[in-house]
Amino acid sequence: MANKAEQLTMLKPPLKWAGGKRWLINELQKYWKKHQHKRLVEPFCGGLSVALGLKPQSALLNDLNPALINFYQHLQNGLQMDIELLNQEQAYYQCRERFNQLNGDPQAQKLAAQLFYYLNRTGYNGLCRFNKKGGYNVPFGRYKTINYQTDFSHYQPVLSQWQFSNVDFEDLHVDSADFIYADPPYDTPFHQYSQQGFNWDDQVRLAEWLSQHKGPVILSNQATDRIKTLYRELGFRLRYLDAPRLISCKGNQRQAVKEVLALRGF
Repeated sequence: MANKAEQLTMLKPPLKWAGGKRWLINELQKYWKKHQHKRLVEPFCGGLSVALGLKPQSALLNDLNPALINFYQHLQNGLQMDIELLNQEQAYYQCRERFNQLNGDPQAQKLAAQLFYYLNRTGYNGLCRFNKKGGYNVPFGRYKTINYQTDFSHYQPVLSQWQFSNVDFEDLHVDSADFIYADPPYDTPFHQYSQQGFNWDDQVRLAEWLSQHKGPVILSNQATDRIKTLYRELGFRLRYLDAPRLISCKGNQRQAVKEVLALRGF
């Protein structure tokens, strides 16, 4: 049987995730390797690529999206898919309507987790988008083929050691020695990633919260002028990277954008 390190090496993010940070793992490893005995805290864990890439023994993984966290909590229990997974437009919209009808029903969270996975794999380009009423509104993806998973038991041994939560980042119980990696929604006009959204006031709240942490902190965001000014004025050291643009209407028009890493405690 594979040990935990081998299991982590084999695991890939279970979801398609626009804006995922698999491309950033090698850069993050440079900072993480001296602190890997610490707990990794992610206020915005998203597609889970960073946690699976850094392989922490202990982690607190949070996200604004309750449907996402519900899915991960069911992965911790060895989720098995019971629903039919069809790459068909009619089936997709029927499942989307069913998912929205559940609307956080505590008696239907396993079904909601399965539907969320199906919608994620079948919907357009790995997007996760909700309207202000909390309705999932990503359109059908029109893929020729989709490799769906039906058995997620191989995630259980690793994820069972991690803690998942769905709270505002300021409500996280963080220890002074924790290693925080924050990847909030980008500072762009679109920020309806969750029902609550994430606006400029939230960006400022996050920056101020991170600046008060006594342990190591890394933030990644799009390198807009106001993000750079915000973190520079709070005493962060800034680094710039070319990031792949993961969402575009035409795949051959994807362009690199500047990503900023804001660093403290290194």
